Amino acid sequence: MQVDIAGSGPPLVLLHGWAMHGGIFAPLIERLRERRTLHVVDLPGHGHNRGSSVPLALDACAQAVLDVVPDAPWCGWSLGGLVALQAAVAQPQRVSALAMLSATPKFVIADDWMQGMPAEVFHGFEAGLRSDWRATIDRFIALEAYGSDHVRDELRMLRDAVLAHGEPSPRVLAEGLQVLEQSDLRDALPCLRMPSLWLGGRRDRLVNPQAMQAAAALAPQARFVQVEHAGHAPFLTHANAVADALLGFLSEHTA
Repeated sequence: MQVDIAGSGPPLVLLHGWAMHGGIFAPLIERLRERRTLHVVDLPGHGHNRGSSVPLALDACAQAVLDVVPDAPWCGWSLGGLVALQAAVAQPQRVSALAMLSATPKFVIADDWMQGMPAEVFHGFEAGLRSDWRATIDRFIALEAYGSDHVRDELRMLRDAVLAHGEPSPRVLAEGLQVLEQSDLRDALPCLRMPSLWLGGRRDRLVNPQAMQAAAALAPQARFVQVEHAGHAPFLTHANAVADALLGFLSEHTA
């Protein structure tokens, strides 16, 4: 597992979302690197770790990342948030603080979780991967950017990033969608032993900010912060606001 390391200061682990890689965090890295040593991880099957044999399952991914990073706070975006939450649950002594960036413990709607997305959306993406994975990723990226004040800039950055480290594997993309569709870590939230920050964009069309608020209400030592004019990738269009929220949270809760 390759990890890119940048900056100086106490460590912080960054985990990207579905179909992406750590390079997507470039605007955020620039604003954090003077205060934090950033361990930017490409998830198994993604980016520099396209050849990894680790399956794209929450427990396996979390353990693979734990094996290559120091004890530190973790910040996960979207799919990366699920991996970060799994690591925090499995080895809380290794994760001193948790930042969930446009991520929730359950992405799909349920009778007791009305803030999620319909499962049919994920089924549609899964079917699309089998016929045209490029067009499917483009549809997903359009949803990620939708609602942002800077939708054209965000679309361009996401589209440029997705292939920057090579083509993703359709098999890995399908596995990632299954993780998003099937995972439910809500029961773990009341037992979280570390402080958590839940940071989302008000105009996010993939992760309802109300879902993040509901998740934060279930966890002790939790705080919800909303970026008013951002979509699903607030660190691209509102990097200063995201960096300020992260640094304030970390300075308050970590030594």
